[in-house]
Amino acid sequence: MKKAILATKVGMTQIFKEDGTLVPVTVLEAGPCVVTQIKTADNDGYEAVQVGYGEAKDRITVKDKSGKKEVVHEHGVPKAQQGVYKKAGVEGSRKYLREFRFENTADYKVGQEIRADIFAEGDKIDATAISKGKGFLSAIQKGQHRGPMGHGSKFHRHQGSNNSSSDPSRVYKGKVMPGHVGTEQVTVRNLEIVRVDADKNLILVKGAIPGPKKGLVTIKETTKAEA
Repeated sequence: MKKAILATKVGMTQIFKEDGTLVPVTVLEAGPCVVTQIKTADNDGYEAVQVGYGEAKDRITVKDKSGKKEVVHEHGVPKAQQGVYKKAGVEGSRKYLREFRFENTADYKVGQEIRADIFAEGDKIDATAISKGKGFLSAIQKGQHRGPMGHGSKFHRHQGSNNSSSDPSRVYKGKVMPGHVGTEQVTVRNLEIVRVDADKNLILVKGAIPGPKKGLVTIKETTKAEA
């Protein structure tokens, strides 16, 4: 991997190509990311580039006296993470701190900015984000069939039989059951970049990308390009 960047999901829209084709795109505000540390094989056992993204306030402690009990609230970036930015000579704190294992790690320097223009129109990427949380869903909402809807059924939206009684006398792994859905890391591979606006740090990607608006998205050059 030679190219990667952190981005924030702005939303979806559609644009027209030069041939008049209408393309649905996801708008991402990519970077600028600042290099905060270079990991080397001698010092860390592996090679990687650590980057920070998104402005954030330093963590402060606020004391709130509610009744007889004193409650302490902490907001912002932890002090340990603040030290990373101070050591790198970076002004201000960053909301996110991630590592990329680039093939050309030696080409990067501490304090260097990684901007949206590292990608170009037509590049294929993999996008990773945390999917939207759906909360606790029933078995019906997760794809199982409902029961008869007649008045005498008394079995409308309940789950059916989970397993055979005597053999295997257990519920198989992977059985669809009620439970929490969403907030999982999802990677969509081999997406196409339709347009790059370096001045506004915007990247327009064809199709949908998981996660809510303002969610963090990691963009990497694809590892599974179509032949």
